[in-house]
Amino acid sequence: MGHYHVNVYAEQLINAELIGIADVDKEKVEALAERYGIRAYIDYKELLNEVEAVSIAVPTALHYKAAKDCLEAGVHVLVEKPFTTTLGEAEELFDIAKRKNLVIRVGHVERFNGAVQELKKIIKDPLLIESRRIGPFISRVKDDSVIMDLMIHDIDIILNLVDSDILNYSALGRSVYSEKEDIATVQMLFENGCIATITASRASEHKLRTLAITQRDAYIFLDYTDQDIHIHRRADSGYFVSREEIRYKQESFIERLFVYKDNPLKLQIKHFLDCIENEDKRNLKEKDETRSLDIALKIINSLKGNKKV
Repeated sequence: MGHYHVNVYAEQLINAELIGIADVDKEKVEALAERYGIRAYIDYKELLNEVEAVSIAVPTALHYKAAKDCLEAGVHVLVEKPFTTTLGEAEELFDIAKRKNLVIRVGHVERFNGAVQELKKIIKDPLLIESRRIGPFISRVKDDSVIMDLMIHDIDIILNLVDSDILNYSALGRSVYSEKEDIATVQMLFENGCIATITASRASEHKLRTLAITQRDAYIFLDYTDQDIHIHRRADSGYFVSREEIRYKQESFIERLFVYKDNPLKLQIKHFLDCIENEDKRNLKEKDETRSLDIALKIINSLKGNKKV
């Protein structure tokens, strides 16, 4: 994931100067540094005196230590999801950032998907939300559960769409290729009555990233990959009686919403930099950055006993 950040900073943003990149893989980091004309470091701490902000895209178990070192050095931080391995670590990092007046953001990149941005404008009192995020197994993420690897994106989006607290939820999951859950499904019931089902799999040969929302007046289907939204609405319906039978007829129409499509990662990094430059944009609450992590960790814990929460 780190090389995607490098590409955005180097080639897609005009308000940032890419200074260097750090990685324990000497051959890899030197190749990237040569490609982009930047400095290469094996120890990221040697980079901290040279920069104002960093992106952290290392294995999840290393997020807390790396982010804390950067914050203590006075550097703004963007951390890839999942943020940390515990809620306590996440809260401590936000405390440090607040104390030192620094920006810290979590890489919930789907928030910046053009389709999600448009979706927020049309969602009103959803009744049912169905999310599917499936694809083939990738060995580099075997240390994280599919819940932390993939499902956390959908948890974050759904929590931002439903203006209500979770009343209860239940989960099922199993491993396939790793020692962690590779397949998981979660059902949530919110206090306002909304029901959400979330399925995540990294054991599927077909890649799919979709979100379907049922409202009283519409059925909304979103494709994260294509950044498309289709809205299905009822036009007319009624019963028609003939001599032989009674038939029910329902007419509907489909709207395809215009979506401004851009690289979500670029928009995420741009927002991060804008928050650094303009304190008025630092209005995101800590809870908004950590609640999806909190829920994901609780789901994983519930799966250890395969019990309802």
